[in-house]
Amino acid sequence: MASDAESPEDRKPQSDEARSAFTPPLGMPYPPLPEDEHPTSEFTVPEGMRTEAPVEPEGSAFAPPGSSTNGSGNGSATGTHQLPTTPAGWPAFTPPHGIPAISLTKDVPWQDRMRTMLRMPVTERPAPERIERADESGPAVPRVLDLTLRIGEILLAGGEGAEDVEAAMFGVAHAYGLERVEPTVTFTLLSISYQPSLVDDPVTASRTVRRRGVDYTRLSAVFRLVDDITSDGITLEEAYRGLAEIRRNRHPFPSWALTVASGLLSGAASMLVGGGLTVFVAAAIGSMLGDRLAWLASGRGLPEFYQFVAAAMPPAAMGVALSMAHTGVQASAVITGGLFALIPGRALVAGVQDGLTGYYITAAARLLEVGYLIVGIVIGVLGVLYIGVQLSAHTLNPEEALGTYDEPVVQIVASLLLALAFCVLLQQERHTVLFATFNGGVAWVAYGVLVQAHVNPVVGTTIAAGLVGLFGQLLSRYRYASALPYVTAAIGPLLPGSATYFALLNFAQGNLNEGISSLIKAVSLALAIAVGVNLGGEVARLFIRAPAGEDATNRRAAKRTRGF
Repeated sequence: MASDAESPEDRKPQSDEARSAFTPPLGMPYPPLPEDEHPTSEFTVPEGMRTEAPVEPEGSAFAPPGSSTNGSGNGSATGTHQLPTTPAGWPAFTPPHGIPAISLTKDVPWQDRMRTMLRMPVTERPAPERIERADESGPAVPRVLDLTLRIGEILLAGGEGAEDVEAAMFGVAHAYGLERVEPTVTFTLLSISYQPSLVDDPVTASRTVRRRGVDYTRLSAVFRLVDDITSDGITLEEAYRGLAEIRRNRHPFPSWALTVASGLLSGAASMLVGGGLTVFVAAAIGSMLGDRLAWLASGRGLPEFYQFVAAAMPPAAMGVALSMAHTGVQASAVITGGLFALIPGRALVAGVQDGLTGYYITAAARLLEVGYLIVGIVIGVLGVLYIGVQLSAHTLNPEEALGTYDEPVVQIVASLLLALAFCVLLQQERHTVLFATFNGGVAWVAYGVLVQAHVNPVVGTTIAAGLVGLFGQLLSRYRYASALPYVTAAIGPLLPGSATYFALLNFAQGNLNEGISSLIKAVSLALAIAVGVNLGGEVARLFIRAPAGEDATNRRAAKRTRGF
């Protein structure tokens, strides 16, 4: 029987540990542990010793922009402890304070911000920062997608590059709260897909671009509208009203002004290669007749191919007629001036730019369009030259060297007039005409200096076109506008009109080898212009501050095209 002094703990069943041989008997105190004994592990680093730093992982070409391969600066540190990181430099697990959000500042043009986001994976794109108003329950997905496609249609029809069209479409959709959107641009088809979440059905809309028109005033207005949407956060209704006003606006120059500009362009081009006042007038008349004939063919619904055939015939006929009349007028300068107004330099630059940025389908379609238009020019000019050769075989001389003409003052003035006429033909805004004209004069001066220094014409053309692209890109960023108005007109003096003419003349006279040589030279000069313009634009972006505070060296490339 238990005594009354026994405590409740004593009445509890004894555990196995209490009956161990190493357990002191009941009533005996536990002996104190020695001060110098502490439970240690054989894996514990002794005091005074430091662990070796882990081996730095090898850098990866697929690391996201701004990441560091040594794991420093991305983890969360407590004291001297560093969070484990992945080889790309990102934390291996989410730190307590969360992963810092990517902030795209709005003090840079929307093209750079949206291009940066387009080149990110969907999972890394920052969420929209648009503040929802009290009267808005959420984004109207069908209307946002429709507005996005309409804006992309105007940009693509105006000749803008595929990457900038995608950037504009993504910026509009992102500004109105659509996070998971993927725009797609081809030469004639625009599409955009929005998926609210991984478990919801995607919503896809598309639009076909059937008509193309050259109006850089409308193009600049759309750029300003996209900037208002992405930076100022205007409402959907305000964006629709702004787009409707852009569509209703008339072209800044009437059709008769375009015809006069076409004649001024051809006359200036003929003076650029050595023509005088008589050649200027003859080239201008021939080009204006060709322009009116092309307008007539367009009004009859003929495709653009036949319009170029019709537009190429009057300048060639004017040159052949002057040659047969033995007036002493340089017929080659007249025909060359007419070709300057017809060579599709705008489409060529856009096609090469799309190819260099990874949009190969659109680039192939644009270059195929350029090929068809050039074939139309060849048919129109070659047919007239063949008739002229048959009637008067000795008046058209393919050995007339236009490149020997050396009058710097006349040529600089002619290059400025040529760029000015191109600005009118492209329907540019009046405040951009002066800059584009000056850019064209700079291009010709650079080309002339290089040619006088005995630099290869292809190399000289590339460098001059690079300056055009560089200044055009800087001017567009300063104006928060498209670079096309500052670039397209400025490359006019560099177009290979004379090389194209001599190639066609040699073909008409049966000199295939000389004709192929001149044709290869013309193609090389055209590609040099396109590559130079794109290279100048990329060089300009190296000096532009990248969004989110990143260095220009960490800017993600457009496409991974290194063959693996």
